[in-house]
Amino acid sequence: MLWWTYQQLRVSNPKTRLATVEKLAQSEHADSVEPLLFALKDQETEVRCAAARGLGRFRDRRAVDPLLQMLRDRAPLARAAAAEALGQSGDSRAIDWLVHLLRDAEPTVRSRASMSLRQLGWQPDNDTERAFHLMATGTLRQVAALGVGAIEPLVGLLRNGPPDKQLEAVKTMGEMDDRNVIKPLLEALGKSAPAVRIAALEALERFADASAYEDVERLLADPNPGVRSAAAETVAKCDGARAVSALVRLLKDASWEVRQAAVRTLGNLGEATAVEGLCQALRDKDRDVREGAAVALGRIGDAHGIYPLVLALLDPESAVRNTATNSLQLIDRHWLKTEAARQALPEIKTAQNHRDYWVRHSATKLLHQLNSVVPEKPDTPPAPVPAAQRPDRPVSAAFAILADLLRDRDRDLRLAAAAAFGQLREMSAKSLLTAATRDSDALVQQAAQSALAALN
Repeated sequence: MLWWTYQQLRVSNPKTRLATVEKLAQSEHADSVEPLLFALKDQETEVRCAAARGLGRFRDRRAVDPLLQMLRDRAPLARAAAAEALGQSGDSRAIDWLVHLLRDAEPTVRSRASMSLRQLGWQPDNDTERAFHLMATGTLRQVAALGVGAIEPLVGLLRNGPPDKQLEAVKTMGEMDDRNVIKPLLEALGKSAPAVRIAALEALERFADASAYEDVERLLADPNPGVRSAAAETVAKCDGARAVSALVRLLKDASWEVRQAAVRTLGNLGEATAVEGLCQALRDKDRDVREGAAVALGRIGDAHGIYPLVLALLDPESAVRNTATNSLQLIDRHWLKTEAARQALPEIKTAQNHRDYWVRHSATKLLHQLNSVVPEKPDTPPAPVPAAQRPDRPVSAAFAILADLLRDRDRDLRLAAAAAFGQLREMSAKSLLTAATRDSDALVQQAAQSALAALN
């Protein structure tokens, strides 16, 4: 009946051919081997795979050479089926072929080859073979410990694997201390998956290799903001002084995450050439970027940052104001006495009419601080005051402003103005404070009474 079997293996319907092969595979007769070998050349991948699996069950030596040739099949599933059958055959002639198959581009083929090699009792001869074997079994974490022998298989996975395996390969190389991985990591910067590019940048950051600077700098213009952010930090590690100008340009990036990474990196570099750009970043629309710029200016410690940081004390966000205060202290403990702080007085006065309460409140507080330390110098000298009319001490330039605030509709502003008068100890404010003791708000009344007590 073999003639009928061969006829069934030649019909045009692939389902009929497949059913015939599956029936042969279930047979226990050695006569089924030859028809199964014939089916290994079928045009349908599914039929060839079924024939290979059937031959694996027979463990017939006649099948070894055809199965070895099938390891070159164009279809990954067919190569995997042939590898599985060779493992079942127990024939050691298959070992060298299967070791080579550990480098196959398809993970399914590599996995099947690895399983069959274990069945045949194979052990790796060197670290490179060991690395390919570990990768085929999916245990990439152990590959990094193999050192230089692991690089070749990881590069192969990076070039031929799917994006998720490329990512694993890059992360594994990032765990290695061998500088030979720098070249393949630079190659990974050109991969299509953003996650792979980011992982490569993070790995390169650890090596801080100046030769990688230009490749990394190109990614500052990457279409993905996550990549640009990672590139900002890595490029500084490659060559900090050279990276400053590129990072300053990044302060105008469309993504707040990228701008935040740029200000953070510039602060870590501590280069004074970044101060001008960071001062502009204090006016960024994003709060975190403004806060980061304030931190960076404090770390750099350049006096040119005082003026913009004083203005940052008027920021609507408390986190920015607090950070600006800390940075001013880092730059100059006596910043209130500097000319740069004095130059901010016009903006501070204007801010007292701002629509945001906290801006107005901060302006009043700041104006009091500045004038209690550095009296404002008028543009023209005042007319001499008769000795009998002179107060015990000069009237502060903030007097008129505080007097207006003491009558403001905002209770908190009236409260702050009363407290400020007490700290200034302006004798000429007695009448104003006396009137404030009759304020509609009890807290303002108490503040006015405390201020009057300070004057007496």
